[in-house]
Amino acid sequence: MEIGKTIADLRESRGMSQETLARQLFVSRDLVSKWENGTRRPDWPTIERIARVFDVPPDRILRRDEYVFDELADCLPSGADVSEEELVPLLNAFLKGLHRRAADLFVLRYHLLKSPAQIASACGIRENHVRSSLSKTRKQLKQYLEEQKNER
Repeated sequence: MEIGKTIADLRESRGMSQETLARQLFVSRDLVSKWENGTRRPDWPTIERIARVFDVPPDRILRRDEYVFDELADCLPSGADVSEEELVPLLNAFLKGLHRRAADLFVLRYHLLKSPAQIASACGIRENHVRSSLSKTRKQLKQYLEEQKNER
């Protein structure tokens, strides 16, 4: 089930309007609407806040591993049918070519499933630096995987 439908179902099952949910989360009603119709997706801390409002575990809304791996799904070349057996050696080779700090942040996020806030705290850097670095690394990964696809 997609996250937007899950949020809408939870909200409706409690007789709650989008406006009421938005007020409880300190966001706009328009943003709640975007989550529900799939044009936006809440970040993980917001998913945790939504779960608290509905008194459900966050995994009821979206499993954390799915959330994190969805970030990586955008790195796969379009139309690529890459198996896990093919992807693991490609990821390992990509990581070996990265600067040590970028590789460490990548592993913390995508292997250990740490949040950007947790990574920032553990590494003594700002959260926006973590997000920026991960975004840059995902772009590099996408380019790397496209190059590897073209070489095959």
